[in-house]
This record gives sequence, C-alpha cells and structure tokens, in this order.
Amino acid sequence: MSMIKYRIHEVAKDFNVTSKDISEILTKYIAPPKNHMQVLENNELDVIFEYMTQHNQVESLAEVFNTNAKDSDKTEPKANSENKPNQKKPAENKNNAGHSNDKRNGDKSVERSNNKSSERTAPTHAEQAKTEKKNTTHQPRRVAEKRIVDTHGGASVNIEKYNEKFEDMAGESGGNNFKHVHKEKITSRSKQRQNAQSSSAKRRQEEKDKMNRLQLEIARKQQLKVEIPDEISVGDLAVRMKKTASEVIKQLIKLGVFASVSDVIDYDTAALVAMELGCKVEKEVIVTVEEKLIDDHEDKEEDLVPRAPVVVVMGHVDHGKTSLLDCIRNANVASGEAGGITQHIGAYTVQIGGKPITFLDTPGHEAFTSMRARGAMVTDIAILVVAADDGIMPQTVESINHAKAAGIPVVVAINKIDAVGANIERIKQQLTEYELVPEEWGGDTIVCPISAKKRIGIEDLLENLAVLAEVQELKANPDRAAKGTVIEARLDKGRGPIMTVLVQNGTLHMGDIIIAGTAVGRVRTMINDKGQRITDAGPSTPVEISGLSEVPKAGDTFNAVDDERMARELAEERRAQIANSGNNSNKKVSLEDLFSQIQAGEMKSLNIIVKADVQGSAEAVKSSLEKLSNEEVRVKVIHSGVGAINESDVMLAATSDAIVVGFNVRPDNAARDVANRSNVDMRMYRVIYDCINEVEAALKGMLAPKYREALIGHAEVRETYKVSKVGTVCGCYCVDGKIQRGCSVRVLRDNVVIHEGELASLRRFKDDVKEVASGYECGMQVEKFNDIKIGDVIECFVMEQIN
Repeated sequence: MSMIKYRIHEVAKDFNVTSKDISEILTKYIAPPKNHMQVLENNELDVIFEYMTQHNQVESLAEVFNTNAKDSDKTEPKANSENKPNQKKPAENKNNAGHSNDKRNGDKSVERSNNKSSERTAPTHAEQAKTEKKNTTHQPRRVAEKRIVDTHGGASVNIEKYNEKFEDMAGESGGNNFKHVHKEKITSRSKQRQNAQSSSAKRRQEEKDKMNRLQLEIARKQQLKVEIPDEISVGDLAVRMKKTASEVIKQLIKLGVFASVSDVIDYDTAALVAMELGCKVEKEVIVTVEEKLIDDHEDKEEDLVPRAPVVVVMGHVDHGKTSLLDCIRNANVASGEAGGITQHIGAYTVQIGGKPITFLDTPGHEAFTSMRARGAMVTDIAILVVAADDGIMPQTVESINHAKAAGIPVVVAINKIDAVGANIERIKQQLTEYELVPEEWGGDTIVCPISAKKRIGIEDLLENLAVLAEVQELKANPDRAAKGTVIEARLDKGRGPIMTVLVQNGTLHMGDIIIAGTAVGRVRTMINDKGQRITDAGPSTPVEISGLSEVPKAGDTFNAVDDERMARELAEERRAQIANSGNNSNKKVSLEDLFSQIQAGEMKSLNIIVKADVQGSAEAVKSSLEKLSNEEVRVKVIHSGVGAINESDVMLAATSDAIVVGFNVRPDNAARDVANRSNVDMRMYRVIYDCINEVEAALKGMLAPKYREALIGHAEVRETYKVSKVGTVCGCYCVDGKIQRGCSVRVLRDNVVIHEGELASLRRFKDDVKEVASGYECGMQVEKFNDIKIGDVIECFVMEQIN
C-alpha cells in the first residue's frame, strides 16, 4: 500500500486553520514538529483528526450540508438538463421558488421537495451552453449532491450512517476524497427520531472512549521515569517524581506505611508509591569507587586451573600442633618457641607427591576465628590435633565447632600414640559425641593415628590430605589481578609495615599497587616462606611483602589494582566508614528483633551458644532449646561448654550470628568488651525454664521485655569479717564502675554465680554512703548471704525500665 505524503500545512489548509494550530496539537500530544513542511505519520494524523473532531462540533448536520449546497447550486442545472432535457424554464423557477419556501417553512420542507421534484424543467439551450462553457473553464474539486434536511425534528437523519462515513473519511491519509451521501428515505418519524438519539449517544460515548484511550496512550509514552536507589528519603522521592511530599505521604498511608518527609524507605516501598503515582520506575545503579577499582567478575571455567589446598592446624594447647607442622616441614622450629606456644602466624608450602599443600600455622583457633570474623574464608581443610593420652579437651570442642561453623572438612590427627596411657579407641568414641564419626566406623571423618616426634603415620596423613584436596577440586585463575587475605601484619623498624599474605586468586607481581583495608602501597619486596626473594606469587602461595603506607589488620582482604589515586580515595572512604560506624556496623541477631527477622525471611535458623556451670546443666539447656524448632526456624546449639563465657565464645557468636546463653555463669571482662563492640546478644539465666520460655516467646514474636539489666560496677572481696547478729561483712575494692546503695548484686566465684540478691549495706569507714566510685575501698554486706570468701567478685547491677 503506497503512502501519501501529507504535510502539516496541507492538513491546516484542509481544516481551514493555521499551521501553528496543527503544530501545537502535535506538541501537546506527541512531539514538537520540525517545521510546517514535515510529513505526518498515520498515528500523528489520527491524533489531529481526533482532536479536530472533539473541538469543532456543530450544532446540527444541516450546517455541513448547507455549506456544500451553496457550491453545488451552480452545477445542479447541468445535471438536471442531462437527465430531463425536455423540461421548460418556468418549471425551474417554480422549483427555485419552492426551494425558498422550504427554507421559510421548515416544517413542510421535505414533503414539498418530494411533491415538486416532478415539476422541475430543463434550462434553455442558451443557458446550457453558458453552463458548459463555465464548466470547461473551471472544474470544482468537489461535487456534493444538493440535500435538504429538516432541522425541526420532523424527520431525522441516519446519524450512525454519517458517523461511519466520517470515520472512513478521517482514516484516509489525505481526508479530501469525500464520498457522496445518499438520501435516506424516511419511513417512520418516531422510529427515526429514536434511532437518531440512540445513535448520537452511542457516537459520543465511542468518541469519548477513543479520546480517553488516546490520552492514556500519550500519557504512557510521556511517562516520567524515576530512578530509585536501595534506600531513599520521602522528600527525595517526591522531588524525583515532581510531586509534593504530601502526595507521597498520602500514598504511603494507603500502603500502611507511616513516614515523615525525612524518613527513609526501601526500594520496594518507594517503587510501589511511584507506580501508583503514574511514574515508570527504574532501579538506580550506584557504581561505587570500590566497584570501579576492584575487578570482581566471575572466572570462566576454561580459565581455571587446579590450585594447592590451604590447611589449618587446630587443637588444644600442648597437643602437638606445632610439632606436627615441624615434622611436616622437616624443620625444628617448635623447640625455639617460648613455652611451647607459637609466637607468630606463619604460612608454609610443602610438596607432597609432587603436589603443593599450604599449611597455615596459627596460635590456636582464636586467630582462625578472628580472620573468619572479617569474612576471610582462607582455609580449605582443618586438621584437628588430639592427644591420645589426654583426650578431647574444652579447646578441642571449640575447635570442632569453629570448623563446623566455617563449613570446612575436618581431618583428625590423634597425636602422641607412643605416649604412656594412649587410648586411640577412646578418642574415636569421644569424637562420635561431636558428630565426627571415623570412616572405619561407617562415618566420613578421616582419622589418622600419628606420632609427630617419631614421624609415625605422617605419610598416611599427608596422603589423606592430598586425596581430600583432589576430591574438593580446588581451582583458581592465575591470569588476573591478585586477590587474597592478610595472614599476619607488623611494623618493622627498618622496613616499615610488613604483612604476610595468602594469594587466593590471580597472580601478585612485584611493583603491583595493592590495597588492604585502609592501607595502600606498591609491592617493593616479595619473600616466600623459604626466605627467597621472588617476583611473582600465584594462587595459594604465602608471601611476605613490604611497601604499604600503614599496617593492615590480620584478616583484611587485599586486592591488586591499577589506579593508585582511586585506591587512596577508597582507603579514605573506608576510614570514614570506620569512624562513623565503628565496629557496630554489622547488625547481629537478638531476641528482641528475632521475630521480625523470621517474618522478613532473613532467619532460617537460630544459632545459640550455651555455657553453664556444670556439664549436666549445659546438656539440659541444649536439648530443651533444640526442641523449640518449628517449621519457620530451626534452633541450633552450635557450641556448649562449661565455665565462664570467654572471648572465644563471643567471637564465635559474632561470626555465626548466634546468641550467647549463660546458665549460672557470667562473661569475663574481655568477653564483655568484645560483645559490646561486636553487638552480640548475651542472656544470663538462673532458672532453666526462664531461658526456655524467653526463647520460645521470641520465636513467636511475643517477647516484650519491660526491664533490662544494666551493670554498674564490680567490687573485689579482699577481706571478710564475722559480725555477731549481723553476719559476714566484706572489705571490698571497687574495680570498675560504681557501687550504689540498694542495688542488686551477684556473687561470682571463678565467674560462676553462687548467689544473687540485694545489697544490704554500703559503708565507707563508719558512715553509710549512697555510692562508691571506682578505685575506692568500701564495706559491703549482701542480704541473707554469708558464704563469701576472699577473692570473690561482687557484680552490681540495676534494672532499667525500657520505654
């Protein structure tokens, strides 16, 4: 189908308007035209025709045909002469007179027109010649048939038929080729009137619907695009949508969100508001400096090559961790260490059957947990060293739980099998209690009896490590920028900041720009574990490097980058984040917000660490808590033990998003400080049912504590006095905080609660005082408790009401 070029000025001429009017219509509903010579598309013509139809309505259709009748009067005689050449001129005059009478007598115009149509006569030959000459000189563009319409309601016109003709006409590209409208025969005036009214109403409704659809389509094409980030304030959202803040707040209220102009809402809520207000929503992608600087794309499978496994050795003190590594490295380093305790973190690479294995030597599991707390999953396999003559000890249990929390396989090395009293089968039986079932017993835990001093079973242990590493299919891409973890960092007086790093992916080159935490610099020297200077270090390779601006933290991730200026900018951003948020940036789980996290789908399991005064209590609390699991959340006790809550417990809780539950025990000072910095929730109980009920209420969302315990100070008992009719009076020294008269107290003996009650009296010298500050001595008496000994600690606290 060929397209007719229909320009703006031609449309304006046909509608008898200016080109500016047509341009304004296009500007308002579609887009501003370039000039009046622009060729219009079909959709643009549809908009113009629709607009002109809506804004140029006539009172009656007679006006349309009267206008056409004036043009057709001059051509009517010729048509009549051709049809009736023998009629006379007087008949024509009579017909004209009848026509004028029709105009004056509108009620009878249609009937007279029908009666006198037979009386019309043809014009004379002279007039015929004159008309033919006139027609020869000028041919009109349109020839409309003369039509007489009764406008007084006596007869009605078929409006629906005209409307159909008009829509056909408007759909054509030019709109100039009007079709002749044939005269409708009137059969019944009442029927025609009803049809005309219904047709007119139907036409108006159709045109109204069509205009509404047109406006919606135009609005959709011109829909405002709004980019929304992950979080945005109500005021900023209103500005981006070009709406008032009150409109946004009203929409938020409809959604059940009550927020002020300064409140921050999430992306999902903001997107719903924007869509309700007619905006097109797009997610704002904020590219940070870190994303620009650090290449963090996924490696392709064809680029990956096998890498060496990284093995960590864990276990109880003096069970032989360093001796095992010494045996493996064939270097006697254990004898040079003070007290048999490893002095520094080190990493070593050994060849086993021609394949390298990297060993991470840590001073116990604390450093391992510290690195994992910073998100550094550096190890692939854990070797658990257990002394055959000593069995599983508390630190051994902690090591097992740390390895399980990290999700790495455990290989058990039963050391000192040559010692007196060694019992390998007893060790295996103890391992099953912690879900480590040996392979020979039908489990999947590799257990290797060894003697590090006599080199017994070492080859078997190494072979099992190689097999386990091969099963894991550990791979990395050496052909990319280096990325790894800081194992150790220190400040050397002559060389400056020194750090030992483990390259986990990519290859580190001499001279690379690296950033580790807030430290930035270039690699000046690179020394491997054998003390040799090297220029390149691939995946799973430990090296010691220098050249950084400051000493990073152990566990920080380092990256090799290309832009030093941008790296320093990123380091400044990280310093600002540390200054603003401190160490409490990560939100930990607590019983108060447990139910809300479960409802939001953020919690699938509740991890709990249980510490009690005796083993029986710990087992009872553990089994009771695990029975609280339901379909929505699973309660999992990841560690249980006997004794005071220590720093290791809190660090495990911080890395595993766990809650620490203490039963008749208290945290030591180091654990309390770490818990405050890491925002770990610690709960202390003396009755097991209180613990169970509180956790169960938290799972159901019914926990609403009204009071919270606030520690105010600790006092150390340095002397006791027996006073008749009074009881035991303690001579105490306020270690920290302050002691208030009338406060609640706990008596701790080796961080185990032996009594909880009220402070009966508080004196300085012989005077009763309201409080005693830190660093002062005082006399204290605990109400209804006299079994106080020198060295006990009195913990003072008050209950604060939560608003």
